[in-house]
Amino acid sequence: MEVSDDQQQKLKLVETQLKAIVQSLYNLIVQGLEHQGSATQEAMKQEIQSLIENLVKLSRAAPSVHIDIPPEVTDYVEKARNPDIYTRELVETTQRMNQMLKGRSEAYAQMRDILAKDIILAIPELKDDVRKVAESTGGSIDG
Repeated sequence: MEVSDDQQQKLKLVETQLKAIVQSLYNLIVQGLEHQGSATQEAMKQEIQSLIENLVKLSRAAPSVHIDIPPEVTDYVEKARNPDIYTRELVETTQRMNQMLKGRSEAYAQMRDILAKDIILAIPELKDDVRKVAESTGGSIDG
């Protein structure tokens, strides 16, 4: 899915606001750990005001950004798990399923060819029809 330039700009704005919020929270943590009296209190007040302003800007800009996030990923994050792990597990599961389906497909193809040969041996007058059906489904009959 391609994202329009307008949507990209909105995403960039929201991303910038999120980074500013995270930075404000980090600054507050540092200031709280290294508290040195009234100067730190004043700096913390300014940081909290900045945080509130960024949160307000984000709450105004966020509704205009449309991102489809699968509910499974949201659940994963809400359980304090890394969404990258979800992605890795999904890829591994998909690879296993693809291998299983490939094996099944190959087994059905072998069964088709064996069945076609057995039908030709049992009912030789159907040879042309069986050959057409087998070839139209990707098989080949030798003999």
